[in-house]
Amino acid sequence: MPSQKDLKSRALDKDLDRIGFIGDAAEAMGRKLSGYGLAVIFLALCAATAASQIVSSDVSDVLILIAASVTSGYMALNIGANDVANNVGPAVGARVVSVTGALIIAAVCESAGALLAGSEVISTVSGDILSPHDVIDNTSFMLAMLTALAASALWINLSTFIGAPVSTTHSIIGGVLGAGIAVSGFSAINWTTMSAIAASWVISPVLGGAIAAALMAFINARVIYNENKIEAACFWLPVLLGIMGAAFTGYMLLRTSALLEFLPGPLAAALPIGIGLAVWSFYRRVVSAQTMDLEDETVSLRVLFTIPLLITAGLLSFAHGANDVANAIAPLAAIVFSQSTELTDLHYWFLGSLNTDIPLWVKFVGAFGISAGLLLFGRRLITVVSKKITKLSPVRAFCIALAAAITVLGASGLGLPVSSTHIALGAVFGVGFYREWYFNRHVVKGNETKPGKFIRNREERRRLRLVRRSNLMTIIAAWIVTVPSAAMLAAGMFQLVTLAFS
Repeated sequence: MPSQKDLKSRALDKDLDRIGFIGDAAEAMGRKLSGYGLAVIFLALCAATAASQIVSSDVSDVLILIAASVTSGYMALNIGANDVANNVGPAVGARVVSVTGALIIAAVCESAGALLAGSEVISTVSGDILSPHDVIDNTSFMLAMLTALAASALWINLSTFIGAPVSTTHSIIGGVLGAGIAVSGFSAINWTTMSAIAASWVISPVLGGAIAAALMAFINARVIYNENKIEAACFWLPVLLGIMGAAFTGYMLLRTSALLEFLPGPLAAALPIGIGLAVWSFYRRVVSAQTMDLEDETVSLRVLFTIPLLITAGLLSFAHGANDVANAIAPLAAIVFSQSTELTDLHYWFLGSLNTDIPLWVKFVGAFGISAGLLLFGRRLITVVSKKITKLSPVRAFCIALAAAITVLGASGLGLPVSSTHIALGAVFGVGFYREWYFNRHVVKGNETKPGKFIRNREERRRLRLVRRSNLMTIIAAWIVTVPSAAMLAAGMFQLVTLAFS
């Protein structure tokens, strides 16, 4: 039987444990509140910046611009908090970088993509879906854009809170759609543009999944199940990175079209090839240095694919910033132009000038807002992409990030506001389903792989599943409800805001 002294000692230990738990909880709460505090400071800076740029003497215009700037910053914070998992989740899931390191990489690359290559998609979201030409007056158009922005931001905030990686692109498109219908009816919407955007939403994740599966199949055949894995990796990794460098250089030349005017045609064509060859030559030396102490085993590929994975994750973050910054600042850009242009000229202003004349402060709101959102609140959804869909390795994560980056960059170059969420998750599912098919069709023993009989037993096939279907269905359900939910929320908010300004 324990003595009185032992009983007192145990009671003291329990009290100390409770105090320690309370201290940890207080520390966690303090970190959370400091994040919210920094977010509020950022939104206050957005309001102050907008106030310094006011050109209109109309009080309603001033209020709308300040409200739009704050709401745009709030939307950017939500995009960073919700979409960061798509860019760096595979790298975190493959355990090649910590969450903090991944967030820093994403923040830098997101800002660069938004500032350097974000204009084309901005024009599609802000002027091509709801045409200013079909709205009664400038004030109605500005209120429609403001409520579209607010509704989509609220929807994304709710989705982030419950842990659903919804599409921020779907949210803003749904918001513009609902506000446009509320202000001028169904005829005000450019349904041709909407059809093209909707088609891209279906095609892009399938394309991302197909490219990722094709890359996985190629690396399986040429590297993983090759008798000389290290030698094969030394040959193919520099080639893949060289192609990626050439493609990215060509993309940047197209996006910075003003630079092409100063470059002779042959030089503009040769520059991507030269950059690609330079990347190939440099990375051959890097891989050769890495392989000096590696054995010719599958586990060694983890080391070789770490740097390419980090590079592709950064490239995907750049592509995301270029494409998704429009979701945060396109309505704000539309409102800025509306206050300095007559309604009759506004439509033509959008067509001719929006891509080149977006104010720098508007771009900064989106770029820094996305980076702040992912640094302050971006950890929550990383586990969904990195762990809860399919098991990832550096090789699989490399295929996912490269496929998603290629697809997003291509869509951004065409001015299509595709969902980077769809594409990145499509690539994750593509790799997972390809591996399921492969292991159902092949017998793998060590370095050898032989065709086998397709497993027909349902229970045995279920045990071999490498993709969690429950997460797939949850994500698809969240995607389906996003557009109508954001549209209805925007329509209702437009009616309320119109009453306030009337």
